[in-house]
Amino acid sequence: MVLREQDAKQTDCLKAIIFDFDGVLADTEPLHLQGFQTVLAEHDIQLSNDDYGCHYVGLSDTDCFQAIFTAHRRELPTPELDRLVRRKSAWMLQVMQSGDTLIPGVAEFVTRLVPQYRLAVASCALRDEIVFSLQVAGLLDAFEVIAAAEDVPTGKPNPAVYLHALNRMKSNGPLVSGACLAIEDTPLGIQAAQRAGLKCLAVATTLSSHALTMADAIVPSISQCDFPAVVRRLWKGSDAFDVTSA
Repeated sequence: MVLREQDAKQTDCLKAIIFDFDGVLADTEPLHLQGFQTVLAEHDIQLSNDDYGCHYVGLSDTDCFQAIFTAHRRELPTPELDRLVRRKSAWMLQVMQSGDTLIPGVAEFVTRLVPQYRLAVASCALRDEIVFSLQVAGLLDAFEVIAAAEDVPTGKPNPAVYLHALNRMKSNGPLVSGACLAIEDTPLGIQAAQRAGLKCLAVATTLSSHALTMADAIVPSISQCDFPAVVRRLWKGSDAFDVTSA
C-alpha cells in the first residue's frame, strides 16, 4: 500500500494511544479466570489456570466460552451462550463493586498522557465492565473512545475492535493508524493491533515477556515504562511527552 504524502507525514510522530483494558489498565485477568471457572463449574467443566493462560486469555467472553465448549466436545446453542456471557458479566460486576481494579501506576500514567495524546480503549471486555472500572478510578473522561466487545462481531486477534476505535476517532479529527500506539498484554491483542496497522507496546503483566516477542516493544509494566524512550524508538525524531514530569 502506498501512503499519500499527507498521510505519510502524519505517521512521523505519535498522535494517539489505544489501550487494551484487561491486564493493561485493570487487574481483571484473575477475575475473568475466576468468573469463567464459576460459570463453567455449573456445567461440570473445569478450567485450570494453565489452560486459561495458554489457550484462552485475551479472547472475548463469547469466543472463550465457545472455544472451551468445543474443546470439551460439548454443544453450546446460541441462547445458552448468551446466558453464560450474561451470567459471567453479572458475576464480574458484582465482584468489581469491592473497589478500584486499576493496576497500580495506571491512573498517573494515563493522566500524564492526556495533555499531548488522544486516548482510547479497544478491548474484548464488555462495555459495562470497562466503564464501571474507569468511572470508579475517575478516568472515564480521559478516553475519547471506548470500543468494546459489543461493538464488533469478532474478537481479537481479528483487528475489528481496533479498526472500530480508529474509525470513531477519525470522526473527531484526522488520524492514521501509523500514528497510533496500542498497548497490549497478550499475543492475540498484539496481533489484532498490528493487523489494524498500529505499532504495539506489550506489558508483561499477564504473561511473561517471552510470550510477547511479536510486539514492537516490551516493558514489565506501565509503572516501569520509560515512555519517552519507547516513543523515540518507534517514532524516530518524534517529540515524546515526558510522563515522569508532573
